[in-house]
Amino acid sequence: MGDKARTHPGAAGRAQAADHPASVRNVVLVGHSGSGKTTLVEALALSAGAVNRAGRVEDGGTVSDYDEIEHRQQRSVQLSLVPLEWDGIKVNLLDTPGYADFVGELRAGLRAADAALFVVSASDGVDGSTRMVWDECAAVGMPRAIVVTHLEAARADFDEMTRVCAQTFGADDPDAVLPLYLPLHGPAGPDGHAPVTGLIGLLSQKLFDYSTGERKESEPGEDQLPLIEEARNRLIEGIIAESEDETLMDRYLGGEQVDVKTLIEDLERAVARGAFFPVLAAAPAAEGARQGLGTVELLELITRGFPTPLEHGTPRVTTVDGRPRELKPCDLDAPLVAEVVKTSSDPYVGRISLVRVFSGTLRADQTVHVSGHGLADRGHEDHDVDERIGTLSTPFGKQQRPVSHVIAGDLACVAKLGRAETGDTLSAKDDPLLVEPWEMPDPLLPLAIQAHSKPDEDKLSQGLARLVAEDPTMRLEQNQDTHQVVLWCLGEAHADVALERLRSRYGVQVDVVPHRVSLRETFGVRAAGRGRHVKQSGGHGQFAICEIEVEPLPNGSGIEFVDKVVGGAVPRQFIPSVEKGVRAQAVKGVAAGHPLIDVRVTLLDGKAHSVDSSDAAFQTAGALALREAASDAKIHLLEPVAEVSVLVGDDYVGAVMSDLSGRRGRVLGTEQTAGGRTLVKAEVPEIEIGRYAVDLRSLSHGTARFSRRYARHEPMPPQVAERVKEEARKAS
Repeated sequence: MGDKARTHPGAAGRAQAADHPASVRNVVLVGHSGSGKTTLVEALALSAGAVNRAGRVEDGGTVSDYDEIEHRQQRSVQLSLVPLEWDGIKVNLLDTPGYADFVGELRAGLRAADAALFVVSASDGVDGSTRMVWDECAAVGMPRAIVVTHLEAARADFDEMTRVCAQTFGADDPDAVLPLYLPLHGPAGPDGHAPVTGLIGLLSQKLFDYSTGERKESEPGEDQLPLIEEARNRLIEGIIAESEDETLMDRYLGGEQVDVKTLIEDLERAVARGAFFPVLAAAPAAEGARQGLGTVELLELITRGFPTPLEHGTPRVTTVDGRPRELKPCDLDAPLVAEVVKTSSDPYVGRISLVRVFSGTLRADQTVHVSGHGLADRGHEDHDVDERIGTLSTPFGKQQRPVSHVIAGDLACVAKLGRAETGDTLSAKDDPLLVEPWEMPDPLLPLAIQAHSKPDEDKLSQGLARLVAEDPTMRLEQNQDTHQVVLWCLGEAHADVALERLRSRYGVQVDVVPHRVSLRETFGVRAAGRGRHVKQSGGHGQFAICEIEVEPLPNGSGIEFVDKVVGGAVPRQFIPSVEKGVRAQAVKGVAAGHPLIDVRVTLLDGKAHSVDSSDAAFQTAGALALREAASDAKIHLLEPVAEVSVLVGDDYVGAVMSDLSGRRGRVLGTEQTAGGRTLVKAEVPEIEIGRYAVDLRSLSHGTARFSRRYARHEPMPPQVAERVKEEARKAS
């Protein structure tokens, strides 16, 4: 790495379909919003010759906008693929959003990739969410490297940033997070800031000057070598410590000079197996230049140090009925196994599925089996269907370049798969298989919506179905208690994007309304009621009288109906009618319009008429009796209570517990976990945590996560209950 001189990117360029898994590198870019991921992707594409100048794509003699403003905004909130070629290697760069609300896109990128490139801004540092993603990658052993950007900022300090990275990412072994190059600075300007104009390779001890827009290699001066000696020695020791040759360290400590070629080979092997995490620097090319600072070095690291798909294990695969199936990584002769990692809609092409092939070969015009993953709770239907593959293509900007096939280890787009959704498996139709899904974050911010007009109402259900098909981190709920349509999202930005997509893509205008939780009612004391329904208006009249007693029951008992009528005061055929009327009224509620639960209703007495009594009359009488009993009784409003678990850094535990208490929560306990974090468990009324996904992120600076599950309904405090009842009276 760093020994090859590059004078012109023409030897590389736009990637074609790969012919073998060994010639593919799948790399996901990770970093917070504003760290420079998308700019870095463009710089790499320019340096590789995939584009003719920054922000433009030239194809077939025509030039089209690659990153017009609207397109950049779209890419900032979704996973995008940019393939390029370097030294005969196809590099699939997966650019992920930096916003926490779009972590689902990030997880998809991690699933499709074999290595991760963490992009860190020299002026902003490392945020909490980036540290959490690093830990996720570490848990599965994904190879990683770090790129420091924004070196042009006045307060940028590469040395300080590498120290921060070693401290943050190398908690277990700081000597495994070390720079491969040091920046070279040009003359200082009037403000005293000296721009970075090149790099010096610590292993090769060569200078790489980018000041002219073309990478030029030279030998360092005698006065420059002492400046890198300490960093070079530390890098060599770090590489040797991870070497598979156990004798190398003893030889080095014994004074033996280790060959640079041996060091580079050991470095590449250590990076590929996720044992060493190099730090590099990069900057975009200046206007009219062909190569950005550090892009050649980065491309060499990717192609020579990052693992091939052959070195990355295949996700767990089963038959559709759950029997395990063993598959070799990227076996071209094995059955087809591919996964939809991203679904998007194009106004001209329709649905486009980004697919990672794990086994076999995917071909155009092939019929495949599509297996769903059972995300019915998020609005996704289960399905096992056969579909025909239409056009296969590799994306480049807004363009799609057709290819005839996609081998195991590669990525491509499939157009017009009508049933396949994100997370679905594509396999051979005569050998259906299922890939174990990756972990999807649970959407915890409710967005209650309703159609803006009648035409919107007609299109709403179809638009929502398409929306959740694209985004498995979004959950669609048709709440039967509140009669609201609720989109559960990951945050406010996620919700805003969902509304905009409904409007712009599917032509559906919606209004956001206050989200209501599912309240319940119950009797606080025993009460009696008499229902009298007597009417005479010519012909058969209506006659039904019943007397009931209502008493509260323990939580979770539901509605219990007891018949204690004696002497046939209410004929046997009408007793079920009374029960039906009581249960119908219980569903409607007796105080604030919320369902009644946890009571026993006992039918004690009543009267009937031989001609005018009927099923309908006794249903009405039963409902009237329940309402009369409620009019003189104390009715409790019950609110849903959730079990909430918050995983938060130790620095924010006090603030989180105080905030939960302010939400009428009961903290049940805390539990220390790895990585300096604490798990806080509490019970909190759901009405108090509608926006907790947003508030917790602000409270913990994006470093905390939480989960929730329904626990039970329990009485609401009198002052809160009275306010809810008053609002119900005004609404009626």
